[in-house]
Amino acid sequence: MMTPDQLIATQKSQLETLFALTGKAVEGMEKMIELNIQTLKATMHETSDAAIAAMSAKDLQELGSLQPGLTQPMAEKLLSYSHHVYEIASGTQAEFAKALEANAADVHRKVQTMVDTAVKNAPAGTETAVAMMKSALSAANNAYDTVQKASKQAAEVVEANFNTVTNTAMKAAQTTAASSRKRTAA
Repeated sequence: MMTPDQLIATQKSQLETLFALTGKAVEGMEKMIELNIQTLKATMHETSDAAIAAMSAKDLQELGSLQPGLTQPMAEKLLSYSHHVYEIASGTQAEFAKALEANAADVHRKVQTMVDTAVKNAPAGTETAVAMMKSALSAANNAYDTVQKASKQAAEVVEANFNTVTNTAMKAAQTTAASSRKRTAA
């Protein structure tokens, strides 16, 4: 069994982990707010420039020729923004995963120590119960490791898919802008 000092130390460790994770969540929110403010400032500036350029157009053909110059950068910026959001979210998630993994390793070590102590102090004739307890602990550890590996693989697949979609969308935006420029020039 755990002594009062061990229990207090465990609770202190859990509280420190909670505050560390809360700090990581706040850092992620700060990055998102900063990204959104930068995006808002840039969008306001670009919108102003585009409005001034549109007002300066001498005829409809010149006004129509402005569109490709606006749509491609807008699509690229939207994709860039999405990529930044993804990086912030995945970075914050990675920090959470790392902290939770470290906490799980600490909990595993403490449970293992507790089991070892219980085994040493087990009365004669309880070997079967001790073996079952060790087997259950081993199975739980294997299940945890399997879930961890599956989670990492899933995160890698999501990242690869996100990168593929981003690249495809960027190429489509470039192709559309090139087609618009050709039509306007003709």
